[in-house]
Amino acid sequence: MAAKIKKGDRVEVLAGRDKGKKGDVIRVLPEENRAFVQGVNMVKRHTKPQGMGKPGGIVEKEGPIDLSNLALLDPVSGKATRVGFKVLEDGRKVRVARPSGEVIDR
Repeated sequence: MAAKIKKGDRVEVLAGRDKGKKGDVIRVLPEENRAFVQGVNMVKRHTKPQGMGKPGGIVEKEGPIDLSNLALLDPVSGKATRVGFKVLEDGRKVRVARPSGEVIDR
């Protein structure tokens, strides 16, 4: 099945404690149906010192969020949108925003 959300996409969070926040997708885990979004679902990890270079301490980083709680932003209006697919004349299958019909893939 084709992915509706990919790395580098601008998305909005639809549910959870970060509802309404927007950010770029850092990483997608399709087999787990989850994604990491910049600045969303921040978690604290207690780390041990790693050799000479990295000191230990409390590190804040992004945690995974379920893909069902994310919506792609429409390139025209900037609002959350549903995603459809369309085959172009040259044979490429691209993602399109449903309300505007704008092609999302570069």
